[in-house]
Amino acid sequence: QNMGFLDSFNDEESKINSGTGRYRVMQVVLREKFVGKGSKNFREIEDLCNEQYAEGYRLHTFAQSTAGSSGFGGGDRTVCNLVFERMD
Repeated sequence: QNMGFLDSFNDEESKINSGTGRYRVMQVVLREKFVGKGSKNFREIEDLCNEQYAEGYRLHTFAQSTAGSSGFGGGDRTVCNLVFERMD
């Protein structure tokens, strides 16, 4: 499975569960703050949702939070948790 869509997210901090169960849980850490209609993140999240939909999953839950980071790059990071449910 091509994971290229995560390239714009924060590398190894992004987590994706591609299991075949009823739900898939994904956590992505955005490089830029999740604000403003011009944000590149909106397109990335949209692509992610469309990709999961094509595999038979729909977005069930979306939650976001902001966390400080003292690692490489520093600054605040927006963490998005997405839960997808398999459509029957």
